[in-house]
Amino acid sequence: MTETIACLSPLTEQQVRELAGTDDVKVLVAPDPPAPEAVREVVAGADVVIADMTHRHRLDRDALAAMTRCRLVQQPAVGFDVIDHLAAAELGIPVANAAGFNADAVADWTLMGILNAVRHGARLDREMRAGGWRPSAALRARDMRALTVGIVGMGNIGRQVAARVAGFGSQILYYDVVARDLPGCEPVSFDELLERSDVVTLHLPLDAGSKALIGAPELRRMRPGAILCNASRGPIVDEAALVEALESGHIGGAALDVFEVEPLAADSPLLRMENVFVNPHIAGGSEQARANLMEQTGANVRRVLAGEKPVNVVNGL
Repeated sequence: MTETIACLSPLTEQQVRELAGTDDVKVLVAPDPPAPEAVREVVAGADVVIADMTHRHRLDRDALAAMTRCRLVQQPAVGFDVIDHLAAAELGIPVANAAGFNADAVADWTLMGILNAVRHGARLDREMRAGGWRPSAALRARDMRALTVGIVGMGNIGRQVAARVAGFGSQILYYDVVARDLPGCEPVSFDELLERSDVVTLHLPLDAGSKALIGAPELRRMRPGAILCNASRGPIVDEAALVEALESGHIGGAALDVFEVEPLAADSPLLRMENVFVNPHIAGGSEQARANLMEQTGANVRRVLAGEKPVNVVNGL
């Protein structure tokens, strides 16, 4: 019997067959525009579902319950918050992600974001293009070596960030729900990390426990003038609280690649703030990351089609 792969990501049928390593599969592609009923129809008879890397198509409990033949939901991304992975576990459907595929890319962006916030790189570039020439004493710039960097989440990306920051000689604190032994990095409680860090950078998945993890109380706990960097998921930060903390001057700056609602609204106060460095959710985008993503996704699909167990399963199956 020909096996069926349903793809909710923006891939062509031929690309899906290349990932599967065979032309002898039936390929169903995502509906456009997104619609829950259409998604359920596409995935219902699939043996393997490639979920949506663009986060438009969600796999909720109803869609998962219709997937009576499914042996794998493969998320071609690190974040899997568009999939009700707990419901999938109850239904016996493994959900896997592409863990670490873009760790280098996101870590590189994080370093760029922190340096832009610390040294006002993008701001001064804009001023010069407008004819300005600000003297060095007019803006507070700090050496990375003099800063304490707190990393929230020491998974694949967090560890790569730590390796890069260590090269500057910064003190590194970290908080993670998993006990880890990382030479040169000091494990601390979440509250202590906020209180001691000059830079707080977030590298954890979005789930019920991390949503609005950084809200008004946490921002108040951070050091005056501290910098917040977020290249994980927008809803981990209470955006309104961050805007208020930035406007008050308590938070000295921010580097943001992700937002509560994407794309970021054109009238967002964040876009008017000179001490905020923003990018359009592209931290994980590089040629190497894309190649890693396709390789990991294809390898897991081929593994399951061959009757083997998938790897990087995130829901305990």
